[in-house]
Amino acid sequence: MRGKVYVPGDAATTTENVIANSGLVRIGVVADLIQATVLLFLGMALYLLLKHVNENVGQAMVVFVAIATTIICLNMVFQFTALLVATGGTDVAALGPEGTDALVLLLLDIQHYGYLIAQIFTGLWLIPLGYLAYMSGMFPKWLGVLLIVGGVFYLIDLLAWFLVPDVAETISDFVVIVPSVAEISMILYLLIKGVKAPKQAEQTSTST
Repeated sequence: MRGKVYVPGDAATTTENVIANSGLVRIGVVADLIQATVLLFLGMALYLLLKHVNENVGQAMVVFVAIATTIICLNMVFQFTALLVATGGTDVAALGPEGTDALVLLLLDIQHYGYLIAQIFTGLWLIPLGYLAYMSGMFPKWLGVLLIVGGVFYLIDLLAWFLVPDVAETISDFVVIVPSVAEISMILYLLIKGVKAPKQAEQTSTST
C-alpha cells in the first residue's frame, strides 16, 4: 500500500494517491495493526517454547517485540491522520490546497521514519531468538546463526537510512534479503519440520 501511495518529496502526487486509494489506505492501517498484534503473540509463544534455554534472554526477546509492536501501532496514527487530511475528514481548510498537500506528505514522512525506528527492535528481537534457537537443540544450528545475522542486517539497514541515505537507497533491497530469508526459514521450519521437545533433543544427542 505504501509503495502505491507514498511518493517522497512530491506532496501533490502523494495526496492524489491517498484520495484515489483511500480504501486501500484503510485496509493498510488494519493490516498493520493485525500483523503487529500477531507478532506480539508470536513472541510470547516462542518465549514459552524456548524459555527453558535461558529465561532472561527469552524475556529480552519479548520486550523487544513488545516495543516494536507498540511503535508500529502508534505509527498507524500518522497514516490514518494523513487519510483524514487528504479526504477532508478533518478541517484544515485554512492551510489551503498546497498546505494540505504538504501536511499529508509530512504525516507520511513521519510514518516512514517511524517504521525505521521500529526496525531497531524488529532487528534486535531476532538476535535473542537466534541465540535461543541455536542453544536449544530444537532447531538446526544454521537457523539460529541465520536469525542472528538477519537481526544485525536489519540494524545495518536502519543505520544506513539515517546516516548515509544515498547509500541506503542503493543497498537496502539487498540488505533486507538476509533477515527476510531468516524469518521465512524459521516459519517454514516450524510449519513443515516442527521442533523436537527438549527431552527428545537430549535423548537424540545422547544416542548419537
